[in-house]
Amino acid sequence: MTLEDLHRIKQWQVNHRADRPPEYHAWDATLTLWLMGWVGWLPTLAFDAFWAAPACTVAMFAPSLYVRWRIRAHRARRLRCDWLPLR
Repeated sequence: MTLEDLHRIKQWQVNHRADRPPEYHAWDATLTLWLMGWVGWLPTLAFDAFWAAPACTVAMFAPSLYVRWRIRAHRARRLRCDWLPLR
């Protein structure tokens, strides 16, 4: 997932914030988790807390995992997802 994709989704979320607040907050939580995953590597390595490495790795892929989950739900007609790329 590129930064352009992240920005495009975030921009859609901001523009539709009043219409769909749970989706907006879910995306913010996903981005927070993503940032925590990247930043978490420094204390993991500095304090030899290697038990946290799997959590940091999963968190680094949180946006991609969230988007894949949303795509599957959209295709199965369980959720409507208007910010999907038109590729």
